[in-house]
Amino acid sequence: MSVYLLVLRLVHIVTGIIWGGGALIMEFFIGRSIAATGESGKEFAQYLLVRLRMHKFMTAMALSTILAGALLYWHDSDGFTSAWIKSNTGIGFTIGATFGLIAFVFGAIFGASNAKLAMVSSQIQGKPTGEQLSQIQAIQKRIKTVSPFHVYSMILAMIFMATARYFVF
Repeated sequence: MSVYLLVLRLVHIVTGIIWGGGALIMEFFIGRSIAATGESGKEFAQYLLVRLRMHKFMTAMALSTILAGALLYWHDSDGFTSAWIKSNTGIGFTIGATFGLIAFVFGAIFGASNAKLAMVSSQIQGKPTGEQLSQIQAIQKRIKTVSPFHVYSMILAMIFMATARYFVF
């Protein structure tokens, strides 16, 4: 294995772990904790998203994962032309990549919605106006709708990527 492929593989795996792990922790623990802790949860969310810019970090991890994965896929498939794509491993990685791209799209919507929610919330002084409340409810509805697609497509991408070499289609 060349150094180039080793570096790509390490980047793909490490940034994928950070992206996927961060998404799962955000969904199953942090998001629920924010919702359950009222005003202090909102302050935490604002700090996480506005000051730390977690959504931008997660986007960088996702893009690094996708770019390294695409280059690895291109190499293994000999420029997207070989019979490898139709092999059991190729099919497994193709399915995993598809779920990864779906996770990226829904994750981008999820991250942007959370960032927008934090920004709207940070502008509220005292009791929210009717317009602010309406905005918050619309954003929360979008987050609640998108979140399961994001998380479950991420989990499926992880499963297919981790096991693609062992599938028999």
